Amino acid sequence: MRIVIAGGHGKIALILERMLAEAGHEPVAIIRNPDHRSDVDATGAVAVVLDLEEASVDEVGQVLKNADAAVFAAGAGPGSGAARKFTVDRDAAILLADAAEAAGAPRLVVISAMNADRFDPASDDVFQQYLRAKSEADASVRGRDLDWTIVRPGSLTNDEGTRRIRAAESVPYGRIPRADVAATIAALLETGAASRVQFDLVSGDDTIEEALTSLG
Repeated sequence: MRIVIAGGHGKIALILERMLAEAGHEPVAIIRNPDHRSDVDATGAVAVVLDLEEASVDEVGQVLKNADAAVFAAGAGPGSGAARKFTVDRDAAILLADAAEAAGAPRLVVISAMNADRFDPASDDVFQQYLRAKSEADASVRGRDLDWTIVRPGSLTNDEGTRRIRAAESVPYGRIPRADVAATIAALLETGAASRVQFDLVSGDDTIEEALTSLG
């Protein structure tokens, strides 16, 4: 499969790219900074330099041409202000969905965040704005005629992955290694599981295959 990953230099994205390349797929990483190309090359993915805060639907659609799936793994990141939570975490996700529809890329997997819909609409706190941006992006994706899946992981760690997770529409807040989030997304892409499903994701006792099967 040819799989385009927006936010291709992110920590989860780099792990996912390596997994997909090693499994014989063709990962394509959209990155903003050309200096990050070598890191992407090392995973076996192909890097495409494109700023999602400036790009048009047509420009992103060209990257998605002949793609089997797209993954939204971009984020403004720690230390960014509220404005970039909306231009990256919300608007870039919506842009990728628009481009997937325009290019005919059928599958879209979005990395969101647990509790995104519980933001405080009256708060100016940056984290609350981040949750709002994720929530609004997810709502846009859910309204698409795409084979979408929205993954809402808990607190992310750099621990070694265990491939043991808990996945459901709603679970208590918890932690999960980035490697297990990447492995879950790889399994979603390879199996087609959890079509048009949004779910929370934390570490747990189930294998990835067991957990995804339970989601339908």
